[in-house]
Amino acid sequence: QVQLVESGGGLVQPGGSLRLSCVASGSIFSINGMDWYRQAPGKQRELVASISSGGSTNYADSVKGRFTISRDNAKNTVSLQMNSLKPEDTAVYYCHAFGSKRTGAGYFDSWGQGTQVTVSS
Repeated sequence: QVQLVESGGGLVQPGGSLRLSCVASGSIFSINGMDWYRQAPGKQRELVASISSGGSTNYADSVKGRFTISRDNAKNTVSLQMNSLKPEDTAVYYCHAFGSKRTGAGYFDSWGQGTQVTVSS
């Protein structure tokens, strides 16, 4: 079992910043990709940013230049620094990770419980 726990959401004014963090724990041998998704009310969940084990990153066009994803492989954590936030960034943000379990027990593909980000004046 691999668990992901997010933190750092909240209410922020337009133009403000927030930093989301996610820590993975459990039977982990290695983590390949770590991602942040978001889901706004009435919309489908969408990929916001991803980072590979080697540090390669990808971003949704809507957040390029404003959001930065990073990870600490030693601590099994991934973060999302969000700057210049807009009302349309309001959503529940989910952490996602996939990789190999310890003891040769196969692979994991896990999601966090989500954290609310609200951008409003």
